[in-house]
Amino acid sequence: MRDIRVYLEAPLASALVSARKLALPAPAAQHVLKVLRLRSGAAITIFDGQGGEYRARLELAGRGEAWVELAAHLPIERESPLHITLLQGLARGERMDWVMQKATELGVQRIVPVSTARSVVQLDADRDDKRSAHWRAVAAAACEQCGRNTLPTIDPPLKLAAALQAVAHPTLRLVLNPESAVTLGAAVGSQAAVNRPIALLVGPEGGLDDNELALAEHSGFQGVRLGPRILRTETAGIAALAALQCLAGDLA
Repeated sequence: MRDIRVYLEAPLASALVSARKLALPAPAAQHVLKVLRLRSGAAITIFDGQGGEYRARLELAGRGEAWVELAAHLPIERESPLHITLLQGLARGERMDWVMQKATELGVQRIVPVSTARSVVQLDADRDDKRSAHWRAVAAAACEQCGRNTLPTIDPPLKLAAALQAVAHPTLRLVLNPESAVTLGAAVGSQAAVNRPIALLVGPEGGLDDNELALAEHSGFQGVRLGPRILRTETAGIAALAALQCLAGDLA
């Protein structure tokens, strides 16, 4: 039987101090009762995204409400040995959701949505908070599915120049460019070459323009190609992340 995992945003350590029983928020209660059809006494796993997980037992309270009784905290982690920041060009709707979901499953540590000249989606101060909250929910659901107990950091959308400056030093900096003479494998080399954080920049649906590629290279990003085919923005970053994990991470 597969492990049923539920993410709760509230810190759980305080719940163990005050009481071991915790009421599930309405969306989580509806999910376990209506979607998963769990019954009272069912064993589930609870995590708050801050690391580790809690074994718990479900208790029904009627009227669509549910409680969980928490057991001890288990310091279980399933994080990648690679510390990867994905700088992802903004894409439309479901494409961006796909990137958030699959990048989380592939162990990325940080995602920075990036606004560029060819981005179909542009920055909007009135909507950015709502977008960021939606993306965090997508990442949390991905963690429920894949077993991660630490949520990736998702930054607010940034313009390209600001996003490039947000990358810490020293970092192996890579930008996908189908016209580069250097392959991703050649740039990464052996596992010893990536014993430092990695930043991966992926353009939007229209790609990065020449000025943006020059700006990235001036910021220390090396252009790399994945192969002979040009991939969609929502495919390119995920393919590169999988390749990085195969070359030097936990898929090796």
